[in-house]
Amino acid sequence: MPQSSPLRAYAAVTAAYWAFMLSDGALRMLVLLHFNALGFTPLQLAWLFLLYELAGILTNLAAGWLAARFGLAATLYGGLGLQVTALIALAQLDPGWGVTVSVAFVMAVQGLSGVAKDLAKMSSKSAVKLLAPREEGGLFAWVAVLTGSKNAVKGLGFFLGAALLALAGFKAAVWAMAGALAVILLAVVLFLPAGLPGRMKSDETWGGWRSRDARVNRLSLARLFLFGARDVWFVVGVPVYFQSVLSDGTTEGRREAFFLIGGFLALWIIGYGAVQALAPRLLGAKGQPQAETIRKAILWAGLLVPVPLVLAGAAWVAEAPAPWLTVTLILGLLVFGFVFAVNSSVHSYLILAFGSADRITRDVGFYYMANAAGRLIGTLLSGLSYQLGGLPVCLACAGLMALAAWWAARRLHRL
Repeated sequence: MPQSSPLRAYAAVTAAYWAFMLSDGALRMLVLLHFNALGFTPLQLAWLFLLYELAGILTNLAAGWLAARFGLAATLYGGLGLQVTALIALAQLDPGWGVTVSVAFVMAVQGLSGVAKDLAKMSSKSAVKLLAPREEGGLFAWVAVLTGSKNAVKGLGFFLGAALLALAGFKAAVWAMAGALAVILLAVVLFLPAGLPGRMKSDETWGGWRSRDARVNRLSLARLFLFGARDVWFVVGVPVYFQSVLSDGTTEGRREAFFLIGGFLALWIIGYGAVQALAPRLLGAKGQPQAETIRKAILWAGLLVPVPLVLAGAAWVAEAPAPWLTVTLILGLLVFGFVFAVNSSVHSYLILAFGSADRITRDVGFYYMANAAGRLIGTLLSGLSYQLGGLPVCLACAGLMALAAWWAARRLHRL
């Protein structure tokens, strides 16, 4: 590769990842708000996303092997192409279908989108390990920029999805997203530099998907519980609660609620991404021994635990949806987002620092398999806990998952 190629390749990979995550965030809001407005229960809404997360688990197991055999460019193109296919398929949804058929169809489409997302994510994150400069702090800085900017773009996607739903309707919004992403895929194919690394031995076998490094396995377990703690409230519980509080049941009221809910979740994700990008500075990562970074990862995991538990207590005390509870919830979730972002960023650095270059796609694939498993558990618990016990039980489950993430992270310093 020419000297400038690593930076050019990094820019191309980042741009492709941005485009994908913009569509991913918009699609999530479109599906959630559209079907909630149609009267789906919280548990039915959770079912819409379950295959998406399950597909992520299976994809991450296969994606590392596929990248090792065929290269990161191939898996990146595959992820973008599958997302375009999923959007085109979703546009075929017929409002006249019954609830069972609609749920099954959307679950299948979401499953395809889940495969697409984790192909794109694994490709982008693995490319950073192979392209990042070797000097002190270079890897953490490049990972933080990719991860932080990605989440800021995904946050914009949340708002875009809500806005498109309110202004253009469901089907028109999905077609517009499919067309835009198809153009971006073509541009990436044309402009991504040749020779993007990632392809390894041609005799790479399917076996050995679990990492040989105990640190990678322990970090993956912590990641599972960390993202479970977020998605327990994020996927169904809090958005459905806000819609019940903000919407008066009229068409105009629903539209206003779409904008408010989409705007809040967008700002939450954008702020989360900004904190992720700043995490190396917040943690003083430059020139810092890896053992010290691990110690801080354990500390920040512990700081997350009380936040959802305090919010659960506040929701339990409130006898009805009260203005003070809404304000408390918003402020508390912003604090959760800040602490969660630092945790997520240091995890993203550590997985690349722990992983060996000769099998980085396999280690990253295993790690993101655990990430997807956490989202799967969180998604199911989000709908189930909210339907059974409302907001207090939903937030209490998030606190228990955060506690489990701290417990898993504590073992890292012994390894």
